[in-house]
Amino acid sequence: YTRMKNVAAYLLCVLGGNKSPSEADVKKVLEAASANVDAEAITKVVSELNGKSVYDVMDQGAEKLTAVPSGGRGSAGGAVGGAASGGAAEAPKEEEKPVEEEEEEDE
Repeated sequence: YTRMKNVAAYLLCVLGGNKSPSEADVKKVLEAASANVDAEAITKVVSELNGKSVYDVMDQGAEKLTAVPSGGRGSAGGAVGGAASGGAAEAPKEEEKPVEEEEEEDE
């Protein structure tokens, strides 16, 4: 939780226009939100992101997530969801046809 809070504060600084936030900048954001400030954790986040584009770091993270295999229950859930989606996609088509026919009969 603490690390994500510090990363979020860092990202808020970047979104606010500060391309390279300092520890003081991150601390200021956290204090404004009345959040607990862990100076050691802030130092680690700032040092790891210093000199890097946060957008490039996020892109790299997204690429790593796509390489993670999803197995077990998560995979089965996806298959069930996919089947349910397929069925749901067909149902509106069937419903649309009678509606169109009814409209034609009314004319």
